[in-house]
Amino acid sequence: MIKGLISPILSPFNNDLSFNQDLYNDLAEELLSSGCSGLAPFGTTGEALSIGNEERIIALEGLINRGIDPSILIPGTGLCNFPDTVKMSKHALDLGCHGIMTLPPFYFKGVSDLGLFNYFEKLIDEINHKKLKIYLYHIPQVSGVGLSIELVQKLKLTFPDIIVGIKDSSGNWENTKALLNIDGLTVYPGAELPVIESIKLGAPGCISATANINSSDISKVIDLCHKKDWDKAEDLHKKVKKVRLLFQDYAPIPAQKSLLARKTGNEVWSNVRPPLISMSKEKSDELANKLNDQFGYSF
Repeated sequence: MIKGLISPILSPFNNDLSFNQDLYNDLAEELLSSGCSGLAPFGTTGEALSIGNEERIIALEGLINRGIDPSILIPGTGLCNFPDTVKMSKHALDLGCHGIMTLPPFYFKGVSDLGLFNYFEKLIDEINHKKLKIYLYHIPQVSGVGLSIELVQKLKLTFPDIIVGIKDSSGNWENTKALLNIDGLTVYPGAELPVIESIKLGAPGCISATANINSSDISKVIDLCHKKDWDKAEDLHKKVKKVRLLFQDYAPIPAQKSLLARKTGNEVWSNVRPPLISMSKEKSDELANKLNDQFGYSF
């Protein structure tokens, strides 16, 4: 497993909305130098479902060609259709990535656990890769298709060496706790809010969108937890939680991109692909001022 903070890295787009590889590589290096133990390209925060397959292939290869160690990468490969999920998964594994993070097929709603189990069974058979490690991705409020505790248990029991973990972005602590009770399953909460309680129950860290902006403090909380310095962890976690909750008052992806534009001096970072809308200067100023005045940032 990757122990510590994993960032679902943001995806930069030029003014014509083409992918900007240089900025992507630069951010990856910055995140890894400021506390992140791993990166999760092509997650929700990375606008993954707005990025084409060939773009993903080129972007992932670009990171590795820059010198990013593939063994700390868990790219998202789950798509609505089976062949592309297989293709993206094989590509990532062939590059030496630590594993893949896979959504359930999410176009058809109201599908059964049996149908989802059959999907993952077929997916594993079709990928047929000796280094296959799957991290499930549970974000039902976005995908519309969840992964029940019973389904995850069955998948882990049936494929113990392949279904190695899950990212739980449900925001439901009871769900995260139930997942942490599944023997041998690596559970990453999808935010830093419950990270202390999660580590106490065996989690190695978390996968947090706000790692793109707040990696240093979040990673320090996790490190303190692993050192069992709970008092210091709790103290710093108070600040970390407030920052996270502040972002939740805004559109998180445009908000973080606007702050990266301010931080780097490169307005390209403000760009998002439709249907998302870039944050207005007024809103960006408002958020930056709150972060600067209340938490000591310098955006």
